[in-house]
Amino acid sequence: MTIYKDVLETIHMLEKENLDIRTTTMGISLMDCFGRDHRAASRAVYDRVTSCARHLVKTADDVGDEYGIRIVNKRISVTPIAFAGASSTEEWLLYARALDDAAKAVGVDIIGGFSALVHKGCTRSEESFIEAVPYALAETTNLCSSINLGSTKAGINFDAVGKMGPMIRKTAWLTRDNNSFGCAKFVAFANAVEDNPFMAGAFHGPGEGDVVINVGVSGPGVVKTALEGMEGATADEMAEVIKQTAFKITRAGQLIGREVSQRLGVPFGILDLSLAPTPALGDSVAEILEVMGLERCGAHGSTAALAMLTDAVKKGGIMASGNVGGLSGAFIPVSEDQRMIAAAEDGCLTFDKLEAMTSVCSVGLDMIAIPGDTPAETISAMIADEASIGVINNKTTAVRVIPVYGMKAGDKVDWGGLFGSAPVMEVNGFDSSRFIARGGRIPAPVHSFKN
Repeated sequence: MTIYKDVLETIHMLEKENLDIRTTTMGISLMDCFGRDHRAASRAVYDRVTSCARHLVKTADDVGDEYGIRIVNKRISVTPIAFAGASSTEEWLLYARALDDAAKAVGVDIIGGFSALVHKGCTRSEESFIEAVPYALAETTNLCSSINLGSTKAGINFDAVGKMGPMIRKTAWLTRDNNSFGCAKFVAFANAVEDNPFMAGAFHGPGEGDVVINVGVSGPGVVKTALEGMEGATADEMAEVIKQTAFKITRAGQLIGREVSQRLGVPFGILDLSLAPTPALGDSVAEILEVMGLERCGAHGSTAALAMLTDAVKKGGIMASGNVGGLSGAFIPVSEDQRMIAAAEDGCLTFDKLEAMTSVCSVGLDMIAIPGDTPAETISAMIADEASIGVINNKTTAVRVIPVYGMKAGDKVDWGGLFGSAPVMEVNGFDSSRFIARGGRIPAPVHSFKN
């Protein structure tokens, strides 16, 4: 009877509560492709990706159809391309085009890994990579990029932070005819993880194996439904229900991930249990917080509610699988969550409140539209703030802000599809430029010294 009940619950989650496998991401090492002429190396990159991932989409679709669990996205992450050691924009663009073409050839939604790890310093090659990122994002359609700027062990590369604002502004300008969408494909990280299957920040870390399958599961609607009807329940009672629900979601994800990896003959890596919202009604993290008792996401108490949600999700996932990794928690991307959009439009959810909530969520400031004339130094300062939250609290944080060219606070931008729409949020207008101009490196926090 218990097994029968579990089956019925899973079917209900799939049909009524937006449970899905958000992404099956194949991580591919490119280390064998580097160390040669860049034109030849970029061809090797294309060949490597298309060879490894040629059956990924069909296999994932077949498994999803057989089990009745929709796999929404099929994606690829690769070794941070900055390891190729190029020295000019044109050389970096060879790799960007190769990755974009490979993604189209195998039919995946997105490919990530046009990335660099500069948390302690930049080489000359990495400096040229940063200069090339705007052109790569403007020229490609399926390519995503990320740069890791800090870590708890290393501190924050403040010189690199200072380069982020101008780089993001340049990307916004180059993609201005598409509502500056290029910026939606870039993430600035602190404490980036090597096995994250979610975009735009996924890359196949240098500590990973040759090829691996990582799976991202999501089910905000399932958690919301589980909490409905718990009027009068205590906080710990709600946390227990969230944990039990996360356990069930994780089990479903692990089943699918292992089946895909087995059919492809590729090792199963990790299961990322992140509650990632979509613009679909009922698939909202903000709505979970409101079911908990908040009138609107962003009200006082939102950070506490999100902290409890994230912790309970992690506990349920770890209880269900020994392969939980990636980010695993709750995402709060403004443009991809209908209730967050509503809260931002009402003025309840402000930029500063979002920043406070990032101290306890899976990542950070995600898919936030800001005025197109926001100074580059202000954008760098946003990244510095978020990186500091991550470094001090020993967690992953990230910034994905989009200065929408030609728009001001109060306007609304629509990117369509999974990326949704968002109000352009007001940002603090006071100047941060003298601070950002100091450069150097913010030292690692005292608690990083654990050897």
